[in-house]
Amino acid sequence: MAAGWFFFGTIVFAAGQPASNAIVTTPPVYVPDLSHANGPLPDGVLAWDALTKSADASADQQQAHFVFSFTNVSSENIVILGAHGSCHCTVTELPPVPWIIPPGTNGQIGATVNLAGGSGTLFKTVIVSTDKGTRTLVLRINILPPVIPTLTEEERARDLAAARIDRQAVFRGDCAKCHANNIQGKYGKPLYDSICGICHDAEHRATMVPDLHNLKTPTNDEFWRTWIAHGKPGSLMPAFATSDGGPLADIQIRSLATYLDAVIRAQVPVNK
Repeated sequence: MAAGWFFFGTIVFAAGQPASNAIVTTPPVYVPDLSHANGPLPDGVLAWDALTKSADASADQQQAHFVFSFTNVSSENIVILGAHGSCHCTVTELPPVPWIIPPGTNGQIGATVNLAGGSGTLFKTVIVSTDKGTRTLVLRINILPPVIPTLTEEERARDLAAARIDRQAVFRGDCAKCHANNIQGKYGKPLYDSICGICHDAEHRATMVPDLHNLKTPTNDEFWRTWIAHGKPGSLMPAFATSDGGPLADIQIRSLATYLDAVIRAQVPVNK
């Protein structure tokens, strides 16, 4: 069927009138020609402000938002049939479809990416479907590393003194900014970078904080899970499990243990 405006009749019967006088017409409906809908959208149809857009996101940012603007530069109506993201974490925003774009008019398509658990550089796509073909839009998100607050020597000494009295103190007050507040939706390496690496991989690592890459004890998955969950009483190592007053769920602890067991080779073999 060729594209065009079509009229559809509606029969309305009124008391005392013959049926032949009861036909009225509804407003015309534009029916697109979908014969080319499954191919690529040709050039010279929709002019976009960009086909690829980039954004920086902070380490604790939950979402990234994008807006793509376009203009119908053809001489015909263009019908947008829909738009969908490459995965469930990318949600599109557009008017109800089918969305008719007359010649010379413009519009916008929004996209929101859920960043929970993400790290590094992410690439997502949005596929826009029209009656003239499909167009792929690319989203690039650069998730910045966590910003570690710079402490003065006085502040560092104060925090260490508090931790010596109560090792769980790192999850309260100002310390919570680094050790408890930046964990939502994070697992594995992103979670390690957020709350573990800030101490164990710090440029000026405190002498009492061990270098995890050079431990002189056997390590395995169970070793890491036990230390992360319950810490070490009498030391500065806190217990991260919620059952011990920490901020991490069991699944997060298991993800940290799996990550550490994979990237850190045991310096001392485990006796079997």
